[in-house]
Amino acid sequence: MALTKQEWIDLEKKAAELRDLCVDTVNWAGSGHWGGSSSSADILTLLYYKYANFDPKKPDDPDRDRIIVSKGHIGVILAPLFSLLGLIEREALKTFNLTGSKLGIHLDSNKVKGLDASTGSLGHGSSIAVGMALAAKLQGRSYKTFLILGDGECNEGSVWEAAMSTAHFKRKGRLDGLITIVDRNRNMIDGNTEDVMGLEPFEDKWKGFGFETIVVDGHDLPKLAEALEKAIAGGSKPFCIIADTKKGAGVSFSEDNYKWHYGAFDEAKYNTAKKDLAEYAKKRLERAEKEGI
Repeated sequence: MALTKQEWIDLEKKAAELRDLCVDTVNWAGSGHWGGSSSSADILTLLYYKYANFDPKKPDDPDRDRIIVSKGHIGVILAPLFSLLGLIEREALKTFNLTGSKLGIHLDSNKVKGLDASTGSLGHGSSIAVGMALAAKLQGRSYKTFLILGDGECNEGSVWEAAMSTAHFKRKGRLDGLITIVDRNRNMIDGNTEDVMGLEPFEDKWKGFGFETIVVDGHDLPKLAEALEKAIAGGSKPFCIIADTKKGAGVSFSEDNYKWHYGAFDEAKYNTAKKDLAEYAKKRLERAEKEGI
């Protein structure tokens, strides 16, 4: 198992804390991209708390790993994450997306320490990640570049142009250490991905573009950790991890519901979300306690 029992338990607690603070931030802001934020919570937790070489005390370290969140509309969970890491004051979360705040709905890397790129125009993060991975090779640095994509975002042609470039430069020995992770929650702003613009056979597409592809439960921390460890170890091809997730994960009224791509909580929904997340976290911790070794 990629995680020890104690690591698994600790990471479950971190992920639960992150989801809970995300709900609070959506509530303070009056609305937010809760659905795709919750589906990414476990991916973000593993990267920032275990696998990425990222020290929040040195967010500008030139040798840090780069993390490009191309699905930049999930700023409403990134801001809480950076707050938990000590990069944003907790009180600032109460201003999220409000007039005058430095925390816009799509976070600005010029205003938020620790954020490697301003994203939000979907598909652009892929090319930014390729450029950063090429730069590492040119500068003789060993940092890795992690790219997080949304599956709805993969409608964008720029994603596939960047994928083609990644495989090409990998073969030419000009790029290493670029790991793509797709948050495959199967829902986007106006419906199921397969209804709006079909992606299947999704795994085969990435393979066809020259990637080693791993499909994994994106809410199973040990399995996701195993996939990340394989990708970090590297190989002759670039890696794409397709993380099967649920939009709005952990909350009864939002789970697997595209209508919660973006939304607002009234008092009843806020209380339900907090209660549901507490139960969700409890069940996950019980599993870690029982199955961890």
